[in-house]
Amino acid sequence: MHRDKVFKLAKGFRGRAKNCIRIARERVEKSLQYAFRDRKTKKRDMRSLWITRITAGSRQYGVKYSQLIHGLKQENIEVNRKVLSELAMNEPYSFKALVDQVRFMHGSGASSSSSSASSSRAAAAVSAAPK
Repeated sequence: MHRDKVFKLAKGFRGRAKNCIRIARERVEKSLQYAFRDRKTKKRDMRSLWITRITAGSRQYGVKYSQLIHGLKQENIEVNRKVLSELAMNEPYSFKALVDQVRFMHGSGASSSSSSASSSRAAAAVSAAPK
């Protein structure tokens, strides 16, 4: 790597790591390794954060994360985890609608108060269906 590029990349480093070419080259090389590694780690960390947020949101409505994801797949509702976590945090009514859709179709994880609401919805859907 050319000297000017090394010093440009070493800007902000402490001590001789920004002035001395040999030390700067080593530090820059190592920093590029860290950057490469952490770009991969960031993706894992973000997915984990999304799953944690979805879990917290779904538990509020009495549904486990795994049941929610399985139900969404069964219903062919293709919403990725990033969007689900955003819905859980910023749009609780929309998120609840998805949870209720899963609960209504699969009947899993319904609490006592919610099961009466979903059963009344089911009765309304049956009575509205053409015969």
